[in-house]
Amino acid sequence: MRSTAKLATALCLLTALGACGNNDKGQTQEAAPAASSTAPTALPRSTAPQAARLYFIEPTDGATVTSPVRIEFGLDGMDVVPAGTEAPMSGHHHVIIDAELPAFDQPIPADEHHVHFGDGRTVTDLPLAPGEHTLQLLLGDHLHIPHQPPVSSEVITITVE
Repeated sequence: MRSTAKLATALCLLTALGACGNNDKGQTQEAAPAASSTAPTALPRSTAPQAARLYFIEPTDGATVTSPVRIEFGLDGMDVVPAGTEAPMSGHHHVIIDAELPAFDQPIPADEHHVHFGDGRTVTDLPLAPGEHTLQLLLGDHLHIPHQPPVSSEVITITVE
């Protein structure tokens, strides 16, 4: 009887652990559906006001600059807070370099094309190689997921000398 109870407890724990997975970003995700799927599960998105506006204060579209490039982010209609801070109508900045916007229902990647400013910064000096580059801003919520609707800037093109 005692070993049956232990076995039942172990099976319950294994079942519970199997339902709680961690993705490579360290955030908990829901259990996979019964039918196998290769598409990631869409994550809930924070709400943003329709009138929210994200833009570059510096540099301007078409500017010729030197590296490191001074980038200043502008945001109207929402607040800037550090990543991990869950507050309504708020988020933190990401700069998309020479790439398209990522999927809106997943955390924004962190790589050479997607630079995170989870500390709540609104200005930075970003090293960029000489040549032409496209830049775009995307606001992420406390979990680095774009808002609904997404809050992004226009794409600008700069030349680094």
